[in-house]
Amino acid sequence: MTTRPTLQTHMNVGPHHDAEDLLSALFLEEFLAGRQPRAASVHLAQVRPRASLLPSGARPWRVVTFPNGRSVLAGGDGWRLHAVRWRRGGASLAVTGRTQAVVDQVIGDVTARAVAPPPVEEGTVPVGFWHVDQDGPNRTERTVGAQPWSAVRANYSAAAASALEQLMGLTPERLHGRLILLHGPPGTGKTTALRSLGRAWRSWCQVDYVLDPEAMFRAPGYLLTAALGASEEAGERRWRLLVLEDCDELIRIDAKADVGQSLSRLLNVADGMLGQGMDLLVAITTNEPVSALHPAVVRPGRCLAQIAVGPLSGEEASAWMGRPVPVGVRGATLAELLALRGDFSSIREAPSPPPPTGQYL
Repeated sequence: MTTRPTLQTHMNVGPHHDAEDLLSALFLEEFLAGRQPRAASVHLAQVRPRASLLPSGARPWRVVTFPNGRSVLAGGDGWRLHAVRWRRGGASLAVTGRTQAVVDQVIGDVTARAVAPPPVEEGTVPVGFWHVDQDGPNRTERTVGAQPWSAVRANYSAAAASALEQLMGLTPERLHGRLILLHGPPGTGKTTALRSLGRAWRSWCQVDYVLDPEAMFRAPGYLLTAALGASEEAGERRWRLLVLEDCDELIRIDAKADVGQSLSRLLNVADGMLGQGMDLLVAITTNEPVSALHPAVVRPGRCLAQIAVGPLSGEEASAWMGRPVPVGVRGATLAELLALRGDFSSIREAPSPPPPTGQYL
């Protein structure tokens, strides 16, 4: 007969301990004693507002409310659960059990009852927004308006539109790089193109927008958490597109020495071991010309797409406006045409409906 090893545990309660510490100790009691030797944890990015975070038929044993959320302890035949709902909308589950099957059943039951997939409305795409604070990396999912590519194609020069159209039509089987680089002056529609890309790839790729890319690439833990993402934690395998906007400082050829490690991590995501171990793509927008970018970023074979999103030529700008438009040698950006159209809207009506802009440039 084989006996399981057990640990004798003692907890000294002092003024520095709070109710959450005591609840955590109670949760681990059966695990440490060896009666429930299996354990697992999972993070849920978004949960239903009224979800109990308990399996069917269970009632809470202890409940602790603290500034950043609410914690619950519960148990049943051969299992124990510690669930924390964070005020930012996510939740963390930890379960111990007599067998792995019991642990998986409890986590599956709670997840199925707590997680509500966001409704995907026509003209929108779900986007996860990442940032880090004192509690660690956080992800909040929202739906964002996104025009189909056919509706915004006229906003781009012929060369950019042709390259973007090829990108929109890609599928996982045809990917030959992990980095998407959109470069060009402000106001040319780089973000609009990425939103349409998210809509075009919606069936197989989750779009996540990083609010603080400098912080992400300084902290390996933050990068790994965002790279794995919520769908991986929930057991769903999907491609993931991390969007990094205006990362000029990170990828310029004259980037400061102190961002060298961050650039190395970005390249590792693009085609290093980290990137190859995950179904992960990275999209970067920059206002810098490609000649000003670090050669390691733009070397052949690294980019899935490297697209210059520039101004419209005089002929293209006139076609966009539906009337002749005088522009300079460099042409006119979409933002400039929108401003020009606004200037004339109070004088006369446009001869034909202007093409959709995607709302955000």
